Amino acid sequence: MASEQESSVEAAAEERRERLRALRAARELLNAPEDDNLGNDNDLPNGDGDFQDQDEDERDVNVKFRNYLPHDKELQQGKLAPPVLPKFEESPQIAAPVPEEKKEDPFLRIAPKKPNWDLRRDVQMKLDKLDRRTQKSLLKLMEREEANRKAVQEGEDGKV
Repeated sequence: MASEQESSVEAAAEERRERLRALRAARELLNAPEDDNLGNDNDLPNGDGDFQDQDEDERDVNVKFRNYLPHDKELQQGKLAPPVLPKFEESPQIAAPVPEEKKEDPFLRIAPKKPNWDLRRDVQMKLDKLDRRTQKSLLKLMEREEANRKAVQEGEDGKV
């Protein structure tokens, strides 16, 4: 009974090793470049059941650098060229013609703010007060002038 269990355990272990070998071979086929030798026997176990050159497998890892340029010369070979994006040109059939609008003079619609608009906003009340005082003083001056004219006219009328 013990020999049957040992043989079944050994058979299960052998099946597992075979599956692992198949998975490693499939992974190498996917990751390996086209120009590598496909006949590498690094994955085959030697007489002890241990895998040969596992350190060599670790060194043969294919590293691809898209955005990083490593300092090591060996790793710089793994730098990928940036992808070239295709340039699409719009065909005249696809682009709908834009209806032309009336040609207006663009300078008629431009109304820039005056450079001192913020100053005017802050002192608007004072300006209004000064404007009222100015109007009153102009009115007084005009009344005085009118009174002087009337006085001069009356003086001339009285002398005649």
